[in-house]
Amino acid sequence: MQSIAHLWIIVPLLGFALAFVFGAVAQRSGFCAMGAVSDIVNMGDWGRMRMWLLAMTVAIIGGNLLSLAGLVDLGKSMYTGQQFRLLSYVVGGFLFGVGMTLASGCGSRNLVRMGGGNLKSLVVLLFLAVTAYMTMRGLLAIPRMRVLDALALHFEGGQDLPTLLQHVIPFGHRAAQWLLTGLIGLALVVFILQDAAFRANRDYWIAGVIVGLVIVGGWYVTGYVGHVAEDPETLEEMFAATNTKRPESFSYVGPVAYSLELLLLWTDKSLHITFGVAIVAGLLAGAAAYALWTRSFRWESFASAADFRNHVIGGILMGFGGVTALGCTVGQGLTGVSTLALGSFVALASIIGGSVVTNKALYWRMLREP
Repeated sequence: MQSIAHLWIIVPLLGFALAFVFGAVAQRSGFCAMGAVSDIVNMGDWGRMRMWLLAMTVAIIGGNLLSLAGLVDLGKSMYTGQQFRLLSYVVGGFLFGVGMTLASGCGSRNLVRMGGGNLKSLVVLLFLAVTAYMTMRGLLAIPRMRVLDALALHFEGGQDLPTLLQHVIPFGHRAAQWLLTGLIGLALVVFILQDAAFRANRDYWIAGVIVGLVIVGGWYVTGYVGHVAEDPETLEEMFAATNTKRPESFSYVGPVAYSLELLLLWTDKSLHITFGVAIVAGLLAGAAAYALWTRSFRWESFASAADFRNHVIGGILMGFGGVTALGCTVGQGLTGVSTLALGSFVALASIIGGSVVTNKALYWRMLREP
């Protein structure tokens, strides 16, 4: 019992430390999925996208090596479940992509910007948190569950690619996992490193590796350090200090909502500082520490009413879309994809699609303005 109580302290503390590193690295390198898409659409520059894909590559390889070594069971995460909610992934992901473009970044990027003194990000995060909570447990949960989640396919055994491959090729799950991890990892590495400018940019490739390792570290902390095979009270398996009660890694929609809930209901003894809440605080602290250390901390606010409107709408869309799609650019794009879950790849493609469309629409509108 005493050791389990300690896990509710150790797991959040380790999550905070990992997120602190993430925040500092993101502040230094400009690590941002929305920025990466915007660079490609508006300037044809793939530098930040290659950095982001490198983080994904490290997360896929590292996460699956943990799984193959028997340290973490990725099949128990929320991403690899048997219900493939196609409409939720597509609609939620697309809306999240639109929202993150209007709000100048996803949830994690707005935490980083807030750490640097950006007050616009504070407004975005407040609207994101309230909307996400409403989508999980409030009014917006009704259309999410009755309309979007209702259209689901059932995959016996799970929706991760190694399991699905077994239905096509007579491989064992372990062999399929080795094969897919190797092929996907190799393809990504070849694409990433073929650009000489990216290879010469130390900040980009170092940041990509570190962020990827942070995602792997999240799996290790919640899936191995915090894993209890049999809780003495319930006699059931337990993953200490996780909101999903499963192994999880980094994501920044649900955890922002849970952080606001904890602040509002601090005296409610049923609520605890979880891994998700800790990584929100850690990311903000790491970004702020780096900004203060480099003297780049600057207060920034809205330029106009239209700027305020776009950021509010962006926060609302990210809150609803992120919960509906089961994650954001970090939650699905890095953490979810690292499990090789089919739904994560669909959600990520939809997020990028929403961002591309919105970037083009904003550019077209800018050209038409006098």
